[in-house]
Amino acid sequence: MRSLSYKGRLAAYTLTELLIVLVIIGILILMALPVLMPLISRTRSVEAKQMLTHLQTLEKTYFYEHSRYAASLDEAGFEQEKLTTEDGKANYRIEIINAGPTTFQARATSVVDFDGDGTYNVWEVDQDQKLTEVTKD
Repeated sequence: MRSLSYKGRLAAYTLTELLIVLVIIGILILMALPVLMPLISRTRSVEAKQMLTHLQTLEKTYFYEHSRYAASLDEAGFEQEKLTTEDGKANYRIEIINAGPTTFQARATSVVDFDGDGTYNVWEVDQDQKLTEVTKD
């Protein structure tokens, strides 16, 4: 049986070199994170837009059947997905804030402060499917 001497060692990276590379990658990620936060917030707002658009479609269908808009999510047939604060996946709480014979308005309020500034993102939709961002996060 032969023992490996210094001449027979394989070329490889040392632990120190690998740690230096990991530190550099970590620093680059920390530098890029503030730049990417607005993009991350915008992608999360897509969830609010999709849920409000779906609710507006359900409300329009309800209006055609009953000649008025539904006053509750259950009445409209909308099922709120479990929120992230309740170990679910949804970042927005949906609510109907106004429903009448000819108009309705619904709101999506984030339950997560995406950028940590204390402001929560709020979106609204009306019977004409006009989506507006009431409060930016």
